[in-house]
Amino acid sequence: MGKMILVTGGARSGKSAFAEQLARESCGSVAYIATAEVWDEEMAHRVTLHRSRRPAGWKTYEAPREAAAVIREAGREHGVILFDCVTIYLSNMLCREAEPYDEAHLTALVRGEMAALVEAVQGLPQEAEVLFVTNEVGAGIVPENRLARLYRDLAGLSNQQLAAAADAVYAVLCGIPLRIK
Repeated sequence: MGKMILVTGGARSGKSAFAEQLARESCGSVAYIATAEVWDEEMAHRVTLHRSRRPAGWKTYEAPREAAAVIREAGREHGVILFDCVTIYLSNMLCREAEPYDEAHLTALVRGEMAALVEAVQGLPQEAEVLFVTNEVGAGIVPENRLARLYRDLAGLSNQQLAAAADAVYAVLCGIPLRIK
């Protein structure tokens, strides 16, 4: 069973940079699982920033969906997997669903997908390490619309599910990582 680390924090908190630092300090080759789909200029800029920080030797896997299979694939040749990020992955899941959004259906879908990610990590060799980056979206204001509130709630549930399975959890605030588990 591979080791699982969850790194959470707000937007621009330094969580990705911290997870990248942990990956660089680990033994073994690194696979970077990118979940973002580029839909606009701002997202393209964010992706470019993330790419510029990655060492040339890291192999990138694009996984906007079906990431559990990608974790298993990457784990066959890499000792360290950095998954960035869970909340973008969640956005991808929600964008594929038709309106009206059924909360019970989406909750079951998301819980199942998070369980599949955990199961994929558990199927890796013991020396493997998987770092999940996620956003802490529930600490802000209550969103104005139903979909945004549902997204916030599902992100919180996903983070809880991953944190429960993780060997270690870090919260990054103002660029400072705090180990909370």
